[in-house]
Amino acid sequence: MKKNTIVAGPVSRRALLHGLVVGAGFCLLPATAFAAANKSTSSAIAFYGNALIVARGSALLYRDGGQNWTALPEMSAGTILTLATHLERPDRIIGGLDAGGVVLSVDGGKSWDVRGQGLPEAAVTAITTAVTNPDTIYAAIRGDGLWQSDDAGQSWVFVMDRPWLANAERDLTALSSVDLATGMGGIWLYAGTDTGVTRVPDCFCRWQDVQPGDAMDALASGKQATPKVPLPEGEPVSALVSAVSRPATLYAGLPSGIWQSHDAGVTWLKRSEVIATALAVHPLRADDLVIVNNDGVLQSPDGGRTWTAIANI
Repeated sequence: MKKNTIVAGPVSRRALLHGLVVGAGFCLLPATAFAAANKSTSSAIAFYGNALIVARGSALLYRDGGQNWTALPEMSAGTILTLATHLERPDRIIGGLDAGGVVLSVDGGKSWDVRGQGLPEAAVTAITTAVTNPDTIYAAIRGDGLWQSDDAGQSWVFVMDRPWLANAERDLTALSSVDLATGMGGIWLYAGTDTGVTRVPDCFCRWQDVQPGDAMDALASGKQATPKVPLPEGEPVSALVSAVSRPATLYAGLPSGIWQSHDAGVTWLKRSEVIATALAVHPLRADDLVIVNNDGVLQSPDGGRTWTAIANI
């Protein structure tokens, strides 16, 4: 299949870095780097090996493994709503677009290939790669459901309807592939919605409430459920990630703050009042958390207890 490559033009003036300011041991970017001319508040962030890539509206920003930030050419195909990477493909970034479709970059976001052929023409609200297979990608399509690609986005198949929660079919706001036994020989896909967190094993039998045990335990009739401490009822989940190096550790961004689970979502503890519109965890350091919100890009080395601003956007 022929690939369509998007090579962005010159970096726009509003995306240039206008004088770096050193603060708290980090290089801070002025707010004009992103926010001055981007009306959209959509944001996405992902670790790219040890580096970071941030999308804010139509603008993109890259930080190398140190402290240096670079403004990237704007995405011409649309606004990136969601980003995904994989530890086994450290040179690859995948983005889901508000206009529909998926794009892929192998050069840190300087250029992108279109990989969304066959997907519905609707916003890709969440995207993730299968933790055990870097070329398997899952994309949540607004108003439609969950789609899967086994060839790094070259082709797609529909695999799952949206979950039915609180008497309505719910769009997925976040996706995370979690390497935990399902009882069916696969992995879990955890998903955020506007009413909380749900999950499905990758056999795609049905969406399930997060309970102790595997998928077969949840299906067993009459089995006494272990008491759990869920997320606050009814709050929308804006971000949800699993720590690859510690799979049972999950982080969720809600209007009430940032929450953490050490038992794969059975019990949750509020770690911070800070609000996150996007969230990423380092692939090798489960407590190294980076978020995006209206104040900029913030980083926590201790799982959300303390924060340092590393960029204003």
